Amino acid sequence: MGSPKKNQSKGFFAAMSSGFSMFGNAMQRSVNGLLGYEGLEVINPEGGKEDVEEEAQRGRWKQEERDSYWKMMHKYVGSDVTSMVTLPVLIFEPMTMLQKMAELMEYSHLLDKADECEDPFMRLVYASSWAISVYYAYQRAWKPFNPILGETYEMVNHGGITFISEQVSHHPPMSAGHAENEHFTYDVTSKLKTKFLGNSLDVYPVGRTRVTLKRDGVVLDLVPPPTKVNNLIFGRTWVDSPGDMVMTNLTTGDKVILYFQPCGWFGTGRYEVDGYVYNAAEEPKLLMTGKWNESMSYQPCDLEGEPLLGTELKEVWHVADIPQSDKFQYTYFAHKINSFDTAPRKLLSSDSRLRPDRYALEKGDLLKAGAEKSSLEERQRAEKRNREAKGHQFTPRWFDMTDEIRSTPWGDLEIYQYNGKYTEHRAAIDGADNINEVDATSIEFNPWQYGNLSSE
Repeated sequence: MGSPKKNQSKGFFAAMSSGFSMFGNAMQRSVNGLLGYEGLEVINPEGGKEDVEEEAQRGRWKQEERDSYWKMMHKYVGSDVTSMVTLPVLIFEPMTMLQKMAELMEYSHLLDKADECEDPFMRLVYASSWAISVYYAYQRAWKPFNPILGETYEMVNHGGITFISEQVSHHPPMSAGHAENEHFTYDVTSKLKTKFLGNSLDVYPVGRTRVTLKRDGVVLDLVPPPTKVNNLIFGRTWVDSPGDMVMTNLTTGDKVILYFQPCGWFGTGRYEVDGYVYNAAEEPKLLMTGKWNESMSYQPCDLEGEPLLGTELKEVWHVADIPQSDKFQYTYFAHKINSFDTAPRKLLSSDSRLRPDRYALEKGDLLKAGAEKSSLEERQRAEKRNREAKGHQFTPRWFDMTDEIRSTPWGDLEIYQYNGKYTEHRAAIDGADNINEVDATSIEFNPWQYGNLSSE
């Protein structure tokens, strides 16, 4: 973000604010877009067969696979395919949705800064930049594995954070997660809703994400934009998230609204994010601009949304270095998530790292990964039949279902809350001296250890 951009942006924020309420509708144009075509990239939004060879080299579809799968999937157009379709393992990445939830912790130091910050508006700059940072990971078009009911993921050894997530429902698929360190707690209930459109997939974030900053007890609520996976079968697969991201300080009423530009032909607008931090009186205090795959910056602004004289854009977040030519476009942190180095002592046997299909795919054995995936899905169906025959009801282990129902633009969401039992479980293990160290890779994956089945 250099001075040329700053000079060209002067007057733009004020001009665009005259046509609509800045608080009710975030940036509908792009600061970056005013500068011309940066990093020109040809993207065919409708897909096509010209990229078949390139996609095949990336480990995805061969032409004959695309054609046969297209015939099979055509009947699902217009449907929610979150859990109803058995997908080939070749389009998966070696990670589950529970692990993908943990990727939000890569830049958790931004939440630490938000907690330490006394300026309420800079607090939102840090926190919203943290929320944007995960979109670099979301651009991966590979599909994560759907978790098995009762599956978990644990992470330690990162920024003092303890992270636990659990698959709390199978139909509909729902996950809950909790992370905590000395500065913040993070709680999420996630229920994805999808719409299959043939060669693309709309993903609607029917979820609730809350961050509590410990120093002042400030509670932040996050509503992300929807996501679209383009060219699933024909063309080069790519991901876009056009729309508004809204983060609200529930304690003060301040909020930040950031507009994710939709991607057009030649890549125009792709990755670009612009918006404002507002006070509770709906007055803009800081403007924010950047690209969700690179960096975010901020600058003080006046009541018209125009940058203040004598101020400059300051970078608040920048994507970390990434491995070159990584097959799955993983960051070093994403590899760390899969590593047993981030696993705590006495790893739960329900942990995603232990899934044989995920592990086989990570090692590059697609044949074994596909067989293991089918075996796990059949075991899950058998467990359900057995559980229902005995009149048992599944109850999550680390999260409790509440009476709260959250209304979202894409449907209602049942809220799960962390029950604190994992903290007690981990403290007991970490405080014990007589626990034998076990090679985590030798543990057999077993998510069917509910331990608290109750008769209906």
